[in-house]
Amino acid sequence: MDGRDGMRAADADREAVAERLRIALNEGRLELHEYDERLQRAYAARTYADLEVLLTDLPPVTPPQRSGLAAASTSVPAVDPPGAQSGPVATRGVTARWLAEVWLRYLNVVAIVVTIWAVTSLLSRDLLYFWPVWVAGPWGAVLLVRTVTGLTGGEPQRQAVERERRRQRKRDKRERRRELRAAESDEPDDPTAPA
Repeated sequence: MDGRDGMRAADADREAVAERLRIALNEGRLELHEYDERLQRAYAARTYADLEVLLTDLPPVTPPQRSGLAAASTSVPAVDPPGAQSGPVATRGVTARWLAEVWLRYLNVVAIVVTIWAVTSLLSRDLLYFWPVWVAGPWGAVLLVRTVTGLTGGEPQRQAVERERRRQRKRDKRERRRELRAAESDEPDDPTAPA
């Protein structure tokens, strides 16, 4: 261990590693549970060596102008400035899912009420007053505000992280149940019975 590896890390160093891990998550290089584990270890790290271990299998962050295959010039990964967008493909998938959850019910209901309006207009052989606007208009305005505030506040990513945490808890719970069942099946039925 050289002198730098044994040196104490500062809060700024931990934050830089946390930011790099977030970028790796957005790029699809880390799964959510792995990101969560590494993030906990990053904030618990005491030395530079503790922090560098968390980044050894991740390539350095490169600016969009450079190729993703460009060779790294240093052993310490570079970090984009806070707020910089990275991993657009991974972020797009999470954002698209969140937008679908927010808007899908609205679109279904609007399609139903417009169909009802169209059928009644056809049956009456007259173009009736377009009353679906009173359903679509206010609800759409509320959803538009929710969409803008959610996207600017990072709501899609927060929901994706929370969804993965719930899945992980369920997997852990199932694993504990299996272990308990396996332990119960290994125990003898009556410990006082002679063998």
